[in-house]
Amino acid sequence: MTLQPASASVVAARSADAGTFVGISAVERDTGLSKDTLRVWERRYGFPQPHRDAAGERIYPPVQVVTLRLIKRLMDRGMRPGKVIGRPLEELLALGQTSPKPALAPAALFSARNAGAASLTSYLDLLRAHAVEDLRRALSQALLRHGVADFVIGTVAPLAQMIGDTWMSGRLAIYEEHLFTETVQSVLRHAIAALPSAIHTAPASRPHVLLTTFPDEQHGLGLLMVEALLTLEGARCVSLGTATPLDEIARAAQSHGCDIVALSFSQAYPATQMADGLRELRANLPASTEIWAGGAGSALQKKPPEQVRIIGALSAVHAAVAEWRTLRLPAA
Repeated sequence: MTLQPASASVVAARSADAGTFVGISAVERDTGLSKDTLRVWERRYGFPQPHRDAAGERIYPPVQVVTLRLIKRLMDRGMRPGKVIGRPLEELLALGQTSPKPALAPAALFSARNAGAASLTSYLDLLRAHAVEDLRRALSQALLRHGVADFVIGTVAPLAQMIGDTWMSGRLAIYEEHLFTETVQSVLRHAIAALPSAIHTAPASRPHVLLTTFPDEQHGLGLLMVEALLTLEGARCVSLGTATPLDEIARAAQSHGCDIVALSFSQAYPATQMADGLRELRANLPASTEIWAGGAGSALQKKPPEQVRIIGALSAVHAAVAEWRTLRLPAA
């Protein structure tokens, strides 16, 4: 099945159906753009253009929220804010069809090719039919068939990319994308909880890993995918969710005696802010605590920060844990 992009008028009409204006906190949650970013853009670019409620607080028309999400998606693919903010909705939708897509990890690409687009589209069809329980059941069955690692790398990763592309084309509503994320997270959390806690490894050989993201980084599904893979490798994981202040990351890592702090960065995360944050975090952690960073952030690949291990793909988690054991544990 080929999905044709919706027109800007269709997307605008759908957003109008949302009815009431949206507060800035809800916009932050829906778009992944921080309140500070929204205010800076308002001053610098003249967009968004919020109204004010009776208390003088910013409120946003639904169509502006949709536009902001399109802008955020394009930024995740490497486009700069100044190149997309202010463009008409029709142009943003067209850019969503032509801008480069994030590359899948080799294992995910191999699986997607062999499973075929039709297999992934079957999940999308269930989502668009609002058959949430059927979607959950289908994902759970895929998990049982393929195992945790293949499910995460070969199904969830390419499916998440397909869902994002479909939303970008205007074929999914915001709430439908949210339903997908919540459903996948539910399946993954149950899978993690069902994994044996020891995995036949001695406690000393099980790295203790803290997972989170820096402030203003709202992507959470990737963290859960990494947590599943790490747990499968026998790691003890503590997840703080997204957008944790730097000093709190350091405090949590030290309080839990973590061996590794694992962080995720999206394409849109500012390179300078990432580098500064990693240096600050490194200075506040014991030398024995490693920092691992992954995600689509291009700065990670172009200029990897010092004393930070770059995890270039989900399929690299296994090798990273094996190397940690080799370097940190005495030879048998």
